[in-house]
Amino acid sequence: MNRINNFHIAMVTGSLLLAAMVLHWLALTDAKHAVLIASTLVAGYFIAIKAFKSLRMKAFSIELLVTIAVVGALIIGEYVEAAAVTFLFIFGAYLETRTLEKTRSSLRALIDMTPIEATVIRAEGNIKVPAEDLIKGDRILIHSGEKIAADGKIISGRATIVEAAITGESVPAAKAEGDHVFSGTIIDNGYIEVLVERVGDDTTFAKIIELVEDAQESKTKTQKFLDRFANIYTPSIVVLSVLVYVFSSNVELALTFLVIACPGALVISAPVSMVAGIGNGARNGVLIKGGEIMEKLAKVNLVLFDKTGTLTKGRPTVTEVMAWTGDENELLRLAAQVEVASEHHLGQTIVSEARQRSLALTDKPEDADIIKGNGMTAVVAGQRFVIGNRKLMRAEGIDIAPQQEAHAIAREKAGNTAIFVAIDGAIKGLISIADQIKPEAKRAIAQLRAQGVEKIFMLTGDNRHTAQLVGDELGLDAVHAELLPEDKVSWVKQLKAQGYRVAMVGDGINDAPALATADVGLAMGTGGADITMETADVVLMSDNLDHFAHAHALAKATVGNMLQNTFFAVGTVIILLVGVVLGKVFLASGMLIHEISVLLVILNAVRLIRYKGKHGIRAKLVNPALNIGG
Repeated sequence: MNRINNFHIAMVTGSLLLAAMVLHWLALTDAKHAVLIASTLVAGYFIAIKAFKSLRMKAFSIELLVTIAVVGALIIGEYVEAAAVTFLFIFGAYLETRTLEKTRSSLRALIDMTPIEATVIRAEGNIKVPAEDLIKGDRILIHSGEKIAADGKIISGRATIVEAAITGESVPAAKAEGDHVFSGTIIDNGYIEVLVERVGDDTTFAKIIELVEDAQESKTKTQKFLDRFANIYTPSIVVLSVLVYVFSSNVELALTFLVIACPGALVISAPVSMVAGIGNGARNGVLIKGGEIMEKLAKVNLVLFDKTGTLTKGRPTVTEVMAWTGDENELLRLAAQVEVASEHHLGQTIVSEARQRSLALTDKPEDADIIKGNGMTAVVAGQRFVIGNRKLMRAEGIDIAPQQEAHAIAREKAGNTAIFVAIDGAIKGLISIADQIKPEAKRAIAQLRAQGVEKIFMLTGDNRHTAQLVGDELGLDAVHAELLPEDKVSWVKQLKAQGYRVAMVGDGINDAPALATADVGLAMGTGGADITMETADVVLMSDNLDHFAHAHALAKATVGNMLQNTFFAVGTVIILLVGVVLGKVFLASGMLIHEISVLLVILNAVRLIRYKGKHGIRAKLVNPALNIGG
């Protein structure tokens, strides 16, 4: 029974009930009974059809209880009760469906933002095409007020873009040539030409919608328990109703017991809260992959942070190039030619600095080997390069002279990451790179502590001096540095074994193993990288740590709301059954209270849609960023 049918049926049965009241006033008893029976049959037919369909699937539904009760009421001549119960049930179903739709408003709002068409630059001119007809390599242009129809890179122009559909941030982001843009976002002001890289279901926007849809359909452990409970509870109520009749010889009492014991509010208590909570997260750039993840996140009491790109901005800069032999620009150029083969942010920082200095990167690296967490090796123009940290130098048998080690330590204590550059087995120089602590990091950590997180640690592959500097500034409980990905996994396992509920927060690439091992893995979205979407349980699309604090608070609020609904639903049924036994609650009045309880459960859950937490997720910045190593 869809919403429109329920509404129309309720209107018809409601009109027949009004007609029956008029006939009662006119003392036309037979006509009144005929109208009441007609009203019951109109609504009861649809209820019975749904009950029959459920039975065919071997499920005992609430509609089955109502159908049995209504048939019994008609047999014993309780026409008013039968008509009132069917009307209240149908009208209640309409109100429940309409109210429940509000909990899915965030997903519907996302779907409504799906781009319809795009302007493609072709040899014969600019033409409008449906968004689904775009292909990789197309060049599209977007003006102010238009939606971007595909993921891609800006090749011309500049604009401010509203990326709320992706990140949850309402403040437009400034974009220029070379920046990436995402399908579903809107040009606030400006003009850009974009080279299409991803279309259709491969876009970040499409993946977000898919994740939210899957999450809203998933079930928590509580929901699964309630489903099993309902399948046992419903037939048990039928048996108990028969026993009530056997011991009381009161058919009306047994039928009332049957209807009043309906577990409607109980069955809906958990899923409606979870759908609302997941919808809130999606609207604020937090993708929570299901109700079970929400329950786990609410119980987290220890958080592990990666450093670079998580606690720091992940946009490091070269602060010094120290060449012990030769020219510093030549050392930077040679290192950049090697790092062209690396996707690591530190390697790309070296390449970016070389290009800013207009250094020619003409030679391509050969036999490139990336050693995760340590650096890389490659051959360029016949010379073998080893670029990375101390561990890599030692592993390659390369000696670090005392003055070189002293200089590296000094740079690290100043908040830099020290990158050694060795050529043909000898260290030739050191490149220092620094990052900045995210301005919201200290505030987000304080909020997590206020929300019940007991311990907050850092796990990083960076050097211990820089890592400790960040840890001290942010007030972390412990800092573990110079770790490989497998070392992070070991720490996660060790802390879980100690009884902590562990959340790991990282960039979703190097930290993927630790994210998968933790009770809850949270990835900074970095524009929706595939590995991020697939590995993490929670994705923070804006890379904003305030959103992590919000996600944790939202999870606790959602689970609390679910428990409120469950206790309220159980309490209502108990009170009604006591009222039935004491002769204070009757069939029609009991059904009315039952439907009201269902609506109250839904309305309580709807509050989660606008939940912002005690601090809100866009609290004013209170701490300036510091220059801290990458």
